[in-house]
Amino acid sequence: MDESRLHIVGLAGSIRHASYNRGLLRAAARDLPEGVSLQIEELSNIPVYNMDLEEPDEPPSVQALKAAVGEADALLLAIPEHNYSFSGVMKNAIDWLSRPFDTSVLLDKPVAIMGASSGRMGTARAQHAIRPVLAATGCFVMIKPELYVSQAAKVCDANGDVIDESTQKRVRTMVEALVAWAAVVGRR
Repeated sequence: MDESRLHIVGLAGSIRHASYNRGLLRAAARDLPEGVSLQIEELSNIPVYNMDLEEPDEPPSVQALKAAVGEADALLLAIPEHNYSFSGVMKNAIDWLSRPFDTSVLLDKPVAIMGASSGRMGTARAQHAIRPVLAATGCFVMIKPELYVSQAAKVCDANGDVIDESTQKRVRTMVEALVAWAAVVGRR
């Protein structure tokens, strides 16, 4: 990892047009620390994981996602909460990215998790549910800080963009912590 530059890939576990979680990633991209870049990847074009699609070549959208994640120094996941867990969209992306395990682009990858929802608990249960899945992939999941945005409609506009200054600062703190985490556990 280049000490002067850190490249983060952001993945939103929601493909909804006005997704609050995409809004969190856009908020992160608006206020990056010096020397940090953030590339938000699209998951709506990723097919449902099917081992039959791995051979002879994975779908181009999966190849592109794996290339982007493989080139990143760290991942920033923004996840919604669906039925007390994280979304199928995010699980599908993790399933593709983790294959094959011995050469997975997730191995040793520093990862931070944040999330927004319209409920009062934010995405606490979703973030709790995704941690063992990410641990199984061999990535390094940051423990603190935690960022749960509850009642997201109060801090985001109709497009899902963060308009609340306090939430924007919390997102900035999350990115700064991920930069520090990547420096500690980043690629050796």
